[in-house]
Amino acid sequence: MARRNNGFIGRAFNLVGNTTRGFTSLSAIQQSKSGDYSVSYLVVAGGGGGGGYGGGGGGAGGLLTSSITLTASASYTVTVGSGGAGSPTYPTVGGSGTNSIFSTVTATGGGGATGLSGPAAASGGSGGGGAYSGQTAGGAGTPGQGNAGGLGNSTGNYGGGGGGGAGAVGGTTAGGAGNGGIGLSNSISGSAVSYAGGGGGGSITAPGPSGTGGTGGGGAGSIGNSTNGVAGTANTGGGGGGAGGNGAGGNGGSGIVIISYLGSQRGTGGTVTTSGGYTIHTFTSSSTYNA
Repeated sequence: MARRNNGFIGRAFNLVGNTTRGFTSLSAIQQSKSGDYSVSYLVVAGGGGGGGYGGGGGGAGGLLTSSITLTASASYTVTVGSGGAGSPTYPTVGGSGTNSIFSTVTATGGGGATGLSGPAAASGGSGGGGAYSGQTAGGAGTPGQGNAGGLGNSTGNYGGGGGGGAGAVGGTTAGGAGNGGIGLSNSISGSAVSYAGGGGGGSITAPGPSGTGGTGGGGAGSIGNSTNGVAGTANTGGGGGGAGGNGAGGNGGSGIVIISYLGSQRGTGGTVTTSGGYTIHTFTSSSTYNA
C-alpha cells in the first residue's frame, strides 16, 4: 500500500512539471510564490551651482529612467541628491550636486559652473557652463544621463555658457549668455513633468541678455553687477543660474526619486499616490522603500 502511494505521488509530481498538458510548471509556481515584482523608476540627481561674475549656469543632475525587479520583503535605501551651492563670487566654481540612488541605480550630480578667472567648469550628470573670460569651455556630461555645458563668450555682453541639461547641451551665444540645456519630460508621476534642465549663464553688461533656465527646473542667469543667479527648482535636479557681475551664482535644485508599478500598493516609503491603475511612490528626501 505504501508502495502504491509513493508511485502516485511520483506521477503527480511529473504531471505538475508537464506544461505540455496544460499544467503549471513547478518552477513557475515557485517563482509566483516568491513575490518579486517589477517597478519603473525615475532617478534624478541634484543640480550644480551657478558660477559668479559672467558665470556659467550649473549643470543639471543626471537623469535615469528604466525598470528593475525588486525582491519581496527586502528594503531599499533611497538617496535624494542635494543641489550644489552657487559660487559666492569669482574665481570659485559652483558646487556640484550630489548623487541620487535607488537600489543599484545611481544618477550623477550636476557639475558646478565656473566664473571669471576661475578653474574649469565641473563635469557631472550634465556639465556646468563655462565663464566669459577666455571663452572657458563647459564641463562634460555623463553618457546616458546628461549633456555638456556651453562655452562662455568674450564678446558683446560677456556672458557665461548655459549648463547642460538631460535633453540638450548648454547654449552659447555671440552677444550674451547661453541658455540652459533643456531637460526631459517624464510621466511616471501620472502627469507629464520636465526634469533636469540646465541653468542659464549670467551676463556682465546690461541689458544682456542673460541665459534662460532650461525647461526642467533650470534657474535663469542674472544681468549686471550685484545680482544673483536664480536657484534651480527643488526636486527637479535643475542647475542654478550664473551671476552677471559681482553677485553669486544660484544654487542647484535638489533631485527626486519616483517608482511606479501596476496594481495595488505592494510596498511602503515616500509619498504614495495612484494614477491610471498604477501605484506611485515619490521621494523628495532620502528614505527607505520596503518592498
